[in-house]
Amino acid sequence: MAGMVLLVCCSWAVLLCLSVQAYENLALHQPAWQSSTYMSDSGAERAVDGLYTDLGGGGQCAASVGGQTAEWRVDLGGVRSIHHIVIQYLTDNIVWDENHPYTQLFLGFSVYISNTTNKEDGVLCFRDTNYTRATIPNPVNITCPYHGRYVIYYNNRTHPPYPGYYSEYTGNGLCEVEVYGCPSPGYYGENCSLECPQNCQDGYCDIVEGTCFGCAHRYIGHICQECPEGLYGRNCSQNCSMTCGDPGDCDIMTGHCNGGCQVGWTGAKCEKVLML
Repeated sequence: MAGMVLLVCCSWAVLLCLSVQAYENLALHQPAWQSSTYMSDSGAERAVDGLYTDLGGGGQCAASVGGQTAEWRVDLGGVRSIHHIVIQYLTDNIVWDENHPYTQLFLGFSVYISNTTNKEDGVLCFRDTNYTRATIPNPVNITCPYHGRYVIYYNNRTHPPYPGYYSEYTGNGLCEVEVYGCPSPGYYGENCSLECPQNCQDGYCDIVEGTCFGCAHRYIGHICQECPEGLYGRNCSQNCSMTCGDPGDCDIMTGHCNGGCQVGWTGAKCEKVLML
């Protein structure tokens, strides 16, 4: 039918049903790193090469040596607004179910978004605390509406005890990690065509709603507007003092009176009676 596209996701081979959205895969062919490498053809870059037709490895998957910790990251090349992340795990091309030998390795994983290579400097986007060998999906789809330069996948076995269905050691087996979002800062929406409000701090806003994470100085509220006359503070919820030199005229951030106080009053907000 003209003007209609039907997309049916019937196997892992269609990794991203969500790719019909206009968000761009920001991780594709970007520099990647991992804490260890299992074989020469399983380096970190294999998880961002756009290839995942062979989930048995075949030079298309990143894999690390099993150990107490496992970490992988991709550098998006600059701070980017992210919407969601999809992780396709290594399967050795056998059925992914509760009996699969790798499920126990990947349980308990976390994903961070950071502006540095240190995950502790960033925000925790997702931590698995509920999956079991029977319920961990493959691929995993994680909604992650944050902004940052590095996407960091991490797992550990350093703080036992763990559930009995966890492996003793962990490792990476990442055939593809796709990070979907807007390639240019300051935009949001499915087509990345809407500009963030002008006074958002550093120009960043929520990639779905367009609300600001913070505001430039002197602007307040979800879209960083100036407060209406006579109001100040968070969400413009407080009234300027009527004892200001010009009643109701105050700084929208601090509430301090502009132009001094009326006769008989003192203080930054003209809140004190002047003692003669």
